[in-house]
This record gives sequence, C-alpha cells and structure tokens, in this order.
Amino acid sequence: MLSPYIRHRLITEQEVVAAVLEQHNFAAAEKFIQEVCWRTYWKGWFEQHADLWPSYCAELERCRSELQDDLGLAGLVAAAERGDTGLTCFDAWARELVATGYLHNHARMWFASIWIFTLKLPWALGADFFYRHLLDGDPASNTLSWRWVAGLHTKGKTYLARPDNIAHYTDARFCPDVDELAPFAIALDDDVWGTRCAIRTPIPLPSSGKIVYLLTDEDLHPESLDLGALGVAAVAVFPIDDTRAAPVRAFKTAALADAARRAAEHFACSVEIVTSQEHLADIATASKARAVVTAMLPIGRTRDRVMSWATALPTPIAETQRAWDAFFWPHAKAGFFGLKDKIPAVLSKLDLWPKAVP
Repeated sequence: MLSPYIRHRLITEQEVVAAVLEQHNFAAAEKFIQEVCWRTYWKGWFEQHADLWPSYCAELERCRSELQDDLGLAGLVAAAERGDTGLTCFDAWARELVATGYLHNHARMWFASIWIFTLKLPWALGADFFYRHLLDGDPASNTLSWRWVAGLHTKGKTYLARPDNIAHYTDARFCPDVDELAPFAIALDDDVWGTRCAIRTPIPLPSSGKIVYLLTDEDLHPESLDLGALGVAAVAVFPIDDTRAAPVRAFKTAALADAARRAAEHFACSVEIVTSQEHLADIATASKARAVVTAMLPIGRTRDRVMSWATALPTPIAETQRAWDAFFWPHAKAGFFGLKDKIPAVLSKLDLWPKAVP
C-alpha cells in the first residue's frame, strides 16, 4: 500500500530503501527492494522507447472512436468496467478497483489477461481503465505492464490467467471453472515494438538567479531536490488531470496540497495554484524568474500537458533530475533482470549501501 505514495514521490524510492536497509541486511530486504525498483525499470525502459507513448495514445483514440461506431463492443466494455460480466473474480476486481483505487499485483495481471484473452476487449481500453482508476496509475508501468500481458513487450510472451493459479493465490476466494477462462493466450501484434533511443537529457537549470518552481503530481517531494544556488521566488502548483476518476482526483488534490505546504515552508515563498498557461506566465513575469523549474518530467500525460504550455511562457522550462533515476534508468535496456543485477552497485553510488559490491 506504499505504492501510491512512492509513485507520486510523497516519499521517494531512495528514502524507502534507506529506511529498510537501516533495519535489515540486503539479503533479507532484496525482494522488497526489487519491487521498489520495478517502477524504476518501467520508467527507464519507457524513456528509452519514447515512441511507444504516442503510439499508445493514438491506439487509445482509435479504440474510443471504434466504441462510437460499435455499440455492441461499447456495451461489453461498459459491462467489464462496471463489473457485470458474469465472471465472479473479474467482476469483484473491477468493483474493488473503482471503489478503492487499488488492486493487488496478482489481481492486476489476472484482470488484464482476462480482459484481453477471455473477454477479447481492446488492451488499450483496459490500460486506460486502470490508469483512470488506480491511485498509483503511472504511464510507464501501466502501459508497459498491459503490453507485457498482451505479448507486446517481450515478443511472443504473454501472461495467461489460469483458474488453478487464481484459486491458489486467492485462498479459494475465487475458483473459476476451467471453461470460464481462455485456455491459451496468443500474443497480440500491433506492429509497434518501440525503437530504442537515448534517454532524454534534462532541460538544464540556469546557473543562478530566481526561479519559479513548478510542482506537479509526478514528484511531490520538492524539499529533497537539488536546485543548486537558485532562489525560489514562488511555487506554482500545476493542475491535476481532470479525466481521472473522482477518488484519484481527490487523492492527488490532497497530495498536491500537502506538497505545496511543505514547499512553502522549505523555500519560504508564496504558493499559487495555476489555472492556465497565462496564469503561469504571469507568475513567472511577476517573480522576475530566469526559468520555470520542475522535477524532471518522465514520459506521460503530465509531461505532455506541461510542455504544451512552454511556448506561452516568458522564460524556459528547466528540469532537475534525481540521482536515483539518473543512475538506474540507463540499466533498463532489456528485461528487468539487467537492472536487478545492478542494484547493489547503484545503491553504493547513492551511498545507501557503502559495502555494496560494484
């Protein structure tokens, strides 16, 4: 249940791992640390396959258009989202997700597999359903996890939800009949596998002067960012995405308010909730800021929205990147195990594990 807080960096990965290693040796904590690093892996992989995000967005729009023309498909998707398919386990998970904003990782995989291979619904719509309702919804881990289940992340490799596996790991809470679920999972093929690219270099900070710090839901721990000698004249709070479900909007609103309060105390400056790009431009002008600075924005909707405002600002938007991302992301080149093997060395670089083996 730490996931929503780590995803929005109300607490940081580095903070969590440091706390764990103060109480446990690495051997005891290794599996937990790996789980923390999974989101880092997905983000790093996404950054190195940047064409997959616009491809997913285009596929989602195509699927939404299809729903307008195919009322039968629209009805099936609506029933799945309501938890009204007749599949007891799937329906319970759909309702739990909508009610709580959370699903256990196993349930997420089973749900995605049933959506794709049993119900034969478009994977992009399922990914969007998760993204809209999960408190920890993350463009990278959500999009790529759905692609992995569908056989689009690792070519030809799919994830099949099996009745015996569900019965075992739910302690027989759910025992689907063998003929209720798809007996096999044939990998989808959307012809878009992602072309590897270099990780984008953060937009550099000015060397000195005053800035406006732009607080977004991607990173809500501004007091631990390295801004060098820059002075923060004002904090501007970027508005949340209003397409998300009401519980997600409520969580993000409260999280942003908490981060804004801490930022005001840490930087000893005023805080304003931004209502438009013109409003942000006015704040930058009034502050005589040399730049609008934010934590490095990973690929996703928040980055898209922020960058769409850039041309209206009187100053450039600059970014500061956390060492955690800078050290880990380059290792997300292929599968997770390539990054996993580098965890001790990276933790050593971050001074989290001085005795780590290089």
